[in-house]
Amino acid sequence: MTTTKKPFGLTARIVIGMVLGILSGLVLQSLMGKSGDFVLNLALFELSLKSFLVDGVFEVGGQIFIASLKMLVVPLVFVSLICGTCSLQDTTKLGRIGGKAVSLYLLTTAIAISIAMFIALVVSPGEGVNMTTSTSFEAKEAPSLAQVFIQMFPTNPFAAFAQGNMLQVIIFALLFGIAIALSGESGNRIAKMFEDLNVVIMRLVTILMNLAPYGVFCLLAKLFATMDFSVFGNIIKYFFVVFFVLILHGTVTYSVLLKALAGLNPLTFLKKMRDAMLFAFSTSSSNATIPVTMETATKKIGANNAISSFTVPLGATINMDGTAIMQGVATVFIAQVFNVDLTVTDFLTVILTATLASVGTAGVPGVGLIMLAMVLDQVGLPVEGIALIIGVDRLLDMTRTAVNVTGDCMVTTIVAKSEGQLDQDIFNNEKAGQKIEEIDFHHLKD
Repeated sequence: MTTTKKPFGLTARIVIGMVLGILSGLVLQSLMGKSGDFVLNLALFELSLKSFLVDGVFEVGGQIFIASLKMLVVPLVFVSLICGTCSLQDTTKLGRIGGKAVSLYLLTTAIAISIAMFIALVVSPGEGVNMTTSTSFEAKEAPSLAQVFIQMFPTNPFAAFAQGNMLQVIIFALLFGIAIALSGESGNRIAKMFEDLNVVIMRLVTILMNLAPYGVFCLLAKLFATMDFSVFGNIIKYFFVVFFVLILHGTVTYSVLLKALAGLNPLTFLKKMRDAMLFAFSTSSSNATIPVTMETATKKIGANNAISSFTVPLGATINMDGTAIMQGVATVFIAQVFNVDLTVTDFLTVILTATLASVGTAGVPGVGLIMLAMVLDQVGLPVEGIALIIGVDRLLDMTRTAVNVTGDCMVTTIVAKSEGQLDQDIFNNEKAGQKIEEIDFHHLKD
């Protein structure tokens, strides 16, 4: 059977969906104007663009797409991590892989916030900006580091699955996988079942990827139809500084590390990351993008599942490079807005606090703002300053999620290469992984 060829590849279709979504949102916002709505008087009834399209079709379509991706996260991480753990002949490798991954994630986070603060000091986005201090922001309290380690171990694994607590799911999957590996013939039968499940789940990921252009269209159409662009007036400089550093870190820093530590071609890597970055940008969620990131790491980059099944979900949980960049620029920006001079010690404190907090606040809702509140408090800056930047944080959140996902795959690639678990033929093959993205929905069986 021959599959029906699509006129565009998946990446092109996602980009088209993004562009059409943005344009549709802008047109709708223009039509709705200051009133926030536009009513069409039809023959039999009135049709509200806001109620029917923005809060109706686009909201439903976008949220179903996000929910579908999140639906796969827990089973994918659990099954693939068990498969990866079972395939390790020596379980001591797990500690070595984990040590390398965590060290690289912390290193890239420290580099990210250092670059961000340096460029923010050079550009000075907050100088001369007169903003009132009447704004307020209350951050949720972050758990202590000791409490984070305690909560990593689930008392009820099924509750961890239901709540999507990724650290607990990872710990349980690792222990379960090791138990399977030590259970002889019985373990082998269970392992084969999980391997078959992994194949099916990855195919389900492919199905959702083919539906992505429609989901991306709905998400961006809703966002740009309701976004308040007036907030850019006072903090456009801050916005572009953060955006520039995000792009710089995602391309230059990762490329240098990849070339220096793995000897691989950064351009090849970045080309293979296109789909995952587009998914991350449109969903603004590293966790929701895990299925696509996993497929990219294994099928397109060539990392063995034994590595990627551990490093990718771990990175989605603790890798906060994009957030660290926002914190670095925001700290300097808020200090300049409120005319507070930061010392060298303050800058070092910010770097250390943000780097360690990336692990300490892992999995906490609103993690970026919680971490920023912690950082500001450490150097005596007013936490209410966060309210000044919330207005533009949505667009920046989309970009920093794309950076985080790229960092997850970069670390996975370096760790896989150092462990001899990277198929360089797949990495160097520009078309690797593209065939599995093609699905003929009219003929489900060959």
